[in-house]
Amino acid sequence: MLKLIKLEMQKFKAGWFIRGALIATLLILGLITSMGYIAAFENEIFTEDMVLLFTDTMVRATFIVFASVLISKFVIEEFRSKTITLMFTYPVNRKKLMIAKLIIIVLFAFCSIIASQLIVLTLYSLISSFITTFSVNVTAEMILNQLPSIFMNALSASLMSLIPLYFGMKKYSTTTTISSSLLIVLLVCQNFGDFSLNTIIFIPITLAVIGASIAYLSVKNIEERDVL
Repeated sequence: MLKLIKLEMQKFKAGWFIRGALIATLLILGLITSMGYIAAFENEIFTEDMVLLFTDTMVRATFIVFASVLISKFVIEEFRSKTITLMFTYPVNRKKLMIAKLIIIVLFAFCSIIASQLIVLTLYSLISSFITTFSVNVTAEMILNQLPSIFMNALSASLMSLIPLYFGMKKYSTTTTISSSLLIVLLVCQNFGDFSLNTIIFIPITLAVIGASIAYLSVKNIEERDVL
């Protein structure tokens, strides 16, 4: 399994994803910092809880979409172009190959969400400590207290990011795959002041279970799928 994962990683060079993730993280940092500056300048309410909530929401939304791009490249595009047929001619178990692809997607999403949130919150904390006009200062203690929530949100988001796989495999459409991820983002990444639908624990858990179920069924039925 590890060899399959390594081969898939080599085939789809991860450099573009890492660069994109870093750029997205910096853009989120810039947006959060701008919100803090504007709130301080306009004397508007902008609390530490809002910083944590907005950061979590934007990061999850970004990498759910990123995961759909990975699904498109690792799975959908290979089926659409029938290049996966070549892989199936090798003495490699189809199910193991599919599992390897899905593991890479979930791990990338999971690690990216955690890393991005920590980078944004840490840099925001440093910036706000130097700019005295900021009314909100996220401390190291707040970030540490947020770690369990960051971990759980990253886990649920990385699993629910597999839901677009179902829609993409219907007609091997990358457009459908990415579009369905946007619908998921609209559902779970909406903020209403200091409230997010993600805080209703039933919603992310249900979507995570659906995502895991879709992954399971995709692997289970891979032997029956016609790629010729």
